[in-house]
Amino acid sequence: MSKTQPKVAIIIIHYNTPHYLKTCLDNILKQTYKNIDVYFIDNNSPDKKGLNFVKREYGKRIHVIPNKENLGYAKAANQGIHQASDADYIVITNPDIIYSPTYFEKIIAKAEKEINKKGVPLAGITGKVYKYDFENKKPTKIIDTVGLYISKAGRVTDGGQGYEDKGQFDKEKEVFGISGACPLYSKKALEEARYKDEYFDEDFFMYKEDVDLAWRLQILGYKFLYYPKALAFHGRGTGVVQRDTLGKTLRNRKTLSKFQRYYGFRNQNLLLFKNLLWGNYIRNFPHIFARDISTFFYSLFFEPFVLKSLKDYIKLFPRIAKKRKHLMARKRIKAKRINRFTRMLPHK
Repeated sequence: MSKTQPKVAIIIIHYNTPHYLKTCLDNILKQTYKNIDVYFIDNNSPDKKGLNFVKREYGKRIHVIPNKENLGYAKAANQGIHQASDADYIVITNPDIIYSPTYFEKIIAKAEKEINKKGVPLAGITGKVYKYDFENKKPTKIIDTVGLYISKAGRVTDGGQGYEDKGQFDKEKEVFGISGACPLYSKKALEEARYKDEYFDEDFFMYKEDVDLAWRLQILGYKFLYYPKALAFHGRGTGVVQRDTLGKTLRNRKTLSKFQRYYGFRNQNLLLFKNLLWGNYIRNFPHIFARDISTFFYSLFFEPFVLKSLKDYIKLFPRIAKKRKHLMARKRIKAKRINRFTRMLPHK
């Protein structure tokens, strides 16, 4: 008798991007791996075209959940995870993701092999994700993400983003975390990372909630893997550009909306307060201090509106402090494990 395939729950969080849905869903339903449940969550999109299309064309094959308000990315993701109570693996998918036909067959086989090993347990895994050119309807060889990397200053970026793949990303490796565009998580790991009913931290609303989850799982003693044999493609509305240095990040900030910059600035502060270990703070203080000073003065002169987010930070401080205390009481690693990732180059 053959072993039953692990159950995979794919959660699509949708907000007003109906033009991506057919490509996304068709590629999921054509996967060679079959033990998949799909949960489509519409976050109260003003344009109901996408929700109505999914109900009409896919309603008998997937779970359709229409929200009456925009819950934000983190809360909607938690909603989907709670719905997928029988899943072994959880995948959060952006609508502009296209999976190669064997993506889940390959990545689940790798995940199962890793989970059955002794040693550091697996939290999650990502394949090689390329940029997809939706305007010209064709894939590219430009990297979208090969996993998350962390700098000494505590800035986390998508590895390889904006670089052409010339074979330098063909080696599987352990990474700091995995991008929220199409991560695959062990449900067991998510249960351990949960705070009350939250897997993703709902105080983040959206942006950097994937980084927060990765950091928490690292602190809890888990690992993340990059597996280049599984291929996917991502449209990425914010653009696939090189962000592996602070200078490149600042140069590309004008492509982001004020909403994105506001929450990015706010959530970076929440992220560091909640997850930064004292050992990492002391060791990397010059880098952290330099980043904070440069970011503050850049914001003061060029983006003063983001400084208003400090009011949110102060308001959320007591709740985030409780979450930090809960996390640190279960810490299973030393600071040197996080420091190991700061020496890795995200573009090689």
